[in-house]
Amino acid sequence: MEFITYEDRKLAYVTHAGRGPTVVFFPGFMSDMEGSKALALDDFCQSRGQAYVRFDYSGHGQSSGAFTDGTIGAWTADALAIIDQVTDGDLVLVGSSMGGWIGLLAALARPDRVKGYIGLAAAPDFTKELCWDRYSDEIKATLRRDGVYYEACDYGDDPYPMTLRLLEEGNDHLLLGATIPLTCPVRLIQGQQDPDVPWQTAQRLSDRLQSEDVVITYVKSGDHRLSTDADLKRLCQQVKEISGELA
Repeated sequence: MEFITYEDRKLAYVTHAGRGPTVVFFPGFMSDMEGSKALALDDFCQSRGQAYVRFDYSGHGQSSGAFTDGTIGAWTADALAIIDQVTDGDLVLVGSSMGGWIGLLAALARPDRVKGYIGLAAAPDFTKELCWDRYSDEIKATLRRDGVYYEACDYGDDPYPMTLRLLEEGNDHLLLGATIPLTCPVRLIQGQQDPDVPWQTAQRLSDRLQSEDVVITYVKSGDHRLSTDADLKRLCQQVKEISGELA
């Protein structure tokens, strides 16, 4: 594990040299680079000699900072700092859940370098559509009063601290209300039993993307994490296919 410094933050990352395009993995909300998808891609890319980077946003994993200080904009800036300081040449970005949103924002910020994008249960605009718009008046009052609401987690983890700052700042980065000017090949993988991100989100995202090369894979029994052996094999195969198309 290594670190870069960006502004006042130390960002942790792991990288392996290899042939391009470099695969960069974007973890999800309150997740890190030690998750099953990040590690499966690490092993896969090493096995085929493809360059790979996984990293932690500030306030996540081994990176510095408090999670409650984070915003979509700050975490996107973290990702771009990793891309700019750690990688060279062509990129394939792979984002899970919130990482799918941040991966899209990063791709739009570096369009000349990003040659492919893969989203797993990608959750653009989740701070508005899946959080604020669904919250009760009581929860919204708690957020306005305390600046934070602790949301129960369905996966046995501690409650998620959702800050008013995160929810409000997310509005500066919304994508689904207009054309998304991303023209590279895109692959979307979406579980139809996902309790967190409606499976229709993948179609909405496809409809907004400017790219004509968009393929959605629906997994009928798939949940939000998409981390079964079959899910991980499917992800690695798509990385191989989209990288091969670009070779």
